[in-house]
Amino acid sequence: MRLKKWLSALTAGVLLSTTLVFAGVANAEGQTSTMADESIYDLLVDRFFNGTGKNDDEQVNAKDPEMFAGGDFDGLIKKVDYIANMGYTIISIGSVFATEKYDGSMITSYEAIEPHFGTEEQLQNVVNTYQNRDMKIMVDFPVSNVSPNHEWASQAGFVASTNEQIQWDLSNSAVQDQLIESAAAFVSKYDVDGVRLTNIESADTAFLNRLIDALKATDSELYVITNSESDANFDAKFYADTAALLTNAFKNVDLDTGVLEAHIAEATSGTPVLSMTDTIWSDRFTRSSTAEGMYQPTRSKMSIASTLLLPGVPVVTYGSEIAMNGTAGPEAHQYYNFKTDSELADYIGNLQSLLNDSDTLRAGEFKWIENDNGYMAFERKSDTEHWVVIINNSSKTKRVNLPIAEIGEDKEIRGMFESEIIRANKDGNYTIILDREMVEVYQVIDERGINMSYIVALGLVVVIYTIFMVAVMKRGKKRRAEQAK
Repeated sequence: MRLKKWLSALTAGVLLSTTLVFAGVANAEGQTSTMADESIYDLLVDRFFNGTGKNDDEQVNAKDPEMFAGGDFDGLIKKVDYIANMGYTIISIGSVFATEKYDGSMITSYEAIEPHFGTEEQLQNVVNTYQNRDMKIMVDFPVSNVSPNHEWASQAGFVASTNEQIQWDLSNSAVQDQLIESAAAFVSKYDVDGVRLTNIESADTAFLNRLIDALKATDSELYVITNSESDANFDAKFYADTAALLTNAFKNVDLDTGVLEAHIAEATSGTPVLSMTDTIWSDRFTRSSTAEGMYQPTRSKMSIASTLLLPGVPVVTYGSEIAMNGTAGPEAHQYYNFKTDSELADYIGNLQSLLNDSDTLRAGEFKWIENDNGYMAFERKSDTEHWVVIINNSSKTKRVNLPIAEIGEDKEIRGMFESEIIRANKDGNYTIILDREMVEVYQVIDERGINMSYIVALGLVVVIYTIFMVAVMKRGKKRRAEQAK
């Protein structure tokens, strides 16, 4: 089984590398990215990986979901290859400020760093390490809803109300100025690439725009987003119903995907729109699909691939690639299990290799081909590239006929993952057939005839396999000879 799995992975990797030869012109070196170019991997430092036990104390107990689990900045550095291989361009690491709760929901300072996560120097090392690997680091900045023990709590006029958390009086100009100063100082000190403003519900638009302007004054390329609906000048829009829309479209097969068309129209009309099936603060997508009695590895693949390929800025919660489950809160914030099969993580990496190398596949002109109860086919076009994406989230094998008038004469359509080559038939169509619960990305190129790269790659796999089997047989023959003595 291990041999079969290894050979399958090798074959897929080699063939994908050859098809990428046809994938058009990649982003120009040094070209400034926009939010529409990004994909976000959303994690909690404490729940990812414990890189060192030096910052663990009596508050750390990985078996108690309410307590700190031990994940830290050093763990993020040690797992940089794992995250980089999935191809995400922004790593959102949550709140890093001193906190009484593992998820940063009870911060006590806007300056001190949570010691369970590590030191200021280690945080800076995380930022530098990921930036050196062409990934951006984003942090959460809670605008309100902090611990009653917050260092500002005793300042006159700062507190609007208190229950389990403090809500700042965000109509107070002194509070506003202090928040702006603290957020800008943090960004300047650590040179992070993005900030997500959380708990903004009681903040007015004018204040939020002042805060956004101050943050961008420290770095004009800094991204500022939020996890709430707002009319402020954020770099991406957030809609509260997005996760539910996508979850209800992919938790099972043959579901209504027509409801996604308004979301997709919004995502292709101007300011980028954040797109996700769950969030750090919500129930897991897996919980919904489990309730449907579905096979989780397939559901996870369909949901993540669709989130990445449909218009919008993908936001994928950590652990989605291992079908992490749970209701909102600690149950959904499980400690990452790195012993889980990495097949889906590898698939995500291959898919994002295409997305990261093609402006057109990410943000080209969008056109529906078909959208019918889970079967979605659409085009992405530019002056230099033409892609067809098919998401068959139905219970049946489906086909679509693409007329020569749409695709062009003397063209061929090449599947990026299955290496299928489709040419026009005698009826004047390019016919694409895709099995149930499958996703495929196709590129339209000038007809090339025999795919020599594919033949060479396949031959290479055969040669490697032959060498391996010869070695195994020789070793077995030698062992039998020794046993006969």
